[in-house]
Order: sequence, then C-alpha cells, then structure tokens
Amino acid sequence: MGAQLRVYRQKISSAKTTKKITRAMELIAASRIQKAKARVEASTPYARAITRAVSAVANNSDTAHPLTTEPETIERAAVVIYTSDRGLAGAFNSQVLREAEELSELLRSEGKQVSYYLIGRKAQGYFTFRNRSSERTWIGGTENPEFETAKEVSQALLTAFNTDAAEGGVDEIHLVYNRLVSMVSQVPVVTRLLPLEVVEGEAETEVTLDPLYAFEPDAETVLDRLLPVYIESRIFNAMLESAAAKHAATQKAMKSASDNADTLIRDYTRLANNARQSEITQQISEIVGGADALAN
Repeated sequence: MGAQLRVYRQKISSAKTTKKITRAMELIAASRIQKAKARVEASTPYARAITRAVSAVANNSDTAHPLTTEPETIERAAVVIYTSDRGLAGAFNSQVLREAEELSELLRSEGKQVSYYLIGRKAQGYFTFRNRSSERTWIGGTENPEFETAKEVSQALLTAFNTDAAEGGVDEIHLVYNRLVSMVSQVPVVTRLLPLEVVEGEAETEVTLDPLYAFEPDAETVLDRLLPVYIESRIFNAMLESAAAKHAATQKAMKSASDNADTLIRDYTRLANNARQSEITQQISEIVGGADALAN
C-alpha cells in the first residue's frame, strides 16, 4: 500500500510540473497574439490601397497582362503551404496540410501537375518523412514574419510563373494557410494568387460612377510595377494571418493541457487520499488485532 501511495505522489508531482510549463506557454502565446493581431490590422489599409490601385488599372484598361490573363491550358500549378516551425499548437499544422492534400488531389484530377513551395519546418518535415520533393522551402521566423521573407517568396513565385511550364514553370499559384477567425477558431483558407482575381473586399454602400483614369506612362507599365507589390502584400498578409492563428492555436492547446493537468492532479490526489486512508485503516486493524491476541 505504501508503494502505491508513492506512485500516486510521483504522478501528482509530474502533473504539477507539466502544468507549470503549459501555463507559462499559454501566457506567452496570449501576449504574442495581441502583437500578431495588431500587425495584421496594421497591414490591412495598405493591402486595401494596393487592391484598389490594381483594380483600377485592371478594370479600366484593355491591356492583356500575363498576371491578369487566364491561360488557355493550365499544365502545372504551384501550391504554397504555410505551417509553423514549432508544434504544440493542436490541429494547426495538420488541418492546413490536410487542406493542401485535398487541393492537390483536385488539381491532379483536372490534369495538372503540382509543385510545392513550403513555409515552416512542419511542412518540411511532413514532405521529408514521405520522401516527397518541393521546389523551395523557407524555415524560421514563422511566429514573427519579416517582409524580406515575403519578398523572397514572391520573387521565387513570380520567376516560376513567368517561366514556361515545359521548362519547369507554373501556370497558376495557390496559397494554403490558416486564418484567425477568433481566439478559439482558426480555419484553413485556399486562395488562388495567380492568375490574378481582383476582388474588392468591401461592398459599396452607394451606387457611384466609376471615375475616368489616365495612366502614365501606360497601363502595362503601371501593372508591371503594381502587381509584384500586390503579390508581396498578399503573401506577407497570409504570413501574418498564419502567425496570429498559430499563437491562438498554441494558447488554446496549452489551456486545454493545463486543464487536463488539473484534472489529473485532482484524480490522483483523491486516489492518494484513499490509499493513505486504507493504509491507516489497515495499520489500526493490525494494532487492534495484535492487542486482542495479547489479551487472550
């Protein structure tokens, strides 16, 4: 009985140590998520301004730009997968990888070859474990994205898009990442980045006439300058959304782990008390039995 009591006490100590770790990680994630949400909100006005500028050029000119023109046949498609560098975030990485696999199956069913561009060590480990190849991989900095990384990703994607499919290029580009809906909900999102589908996010509340635009020097040159910037902003915005969703997923997972540790501590404490009470009862019974034997 004493050995069983020692086991329960060791389990209680282990659960308390685990709770301290998970509680600390929960607080760290809670502090980081506010900064991540602030960065997402700060990038929104710039993204909207770029969207309006690209919309103006694309809708008010007859220029057939490669980035805005749908090709007749699509042979190869690129899928950019956003994951994290670390785990302990619940289903954050698994759900975005599952969404990427479903997208890949859909593209292959349409007769398209798929090439992958990976962001985060979890995506890299997923492909390495399955002996699957990828075009490029970027690791580090997923919890605090930097714009330089977004520029590097954008340049790699634009180079592949501007290359003929027969030479290893791609005809369309898709982004797969997690978007923060709320502190308890992070959903995977699939977006086609290229060829460009310009959609203004906010609906117009009033019917207004479109103004007349004059492009200087010409619409094609303006598109050449605007579209790379637009793509960089979209990629960076997806990185910020993924980072914010990761912190929220970590906080949720660590809170669940802390609650489970509390449950274990409570259950093992009850079992330890029962074992201790049984041990005391047994000792008292042995003393009483010994005293009766001496008396007789």
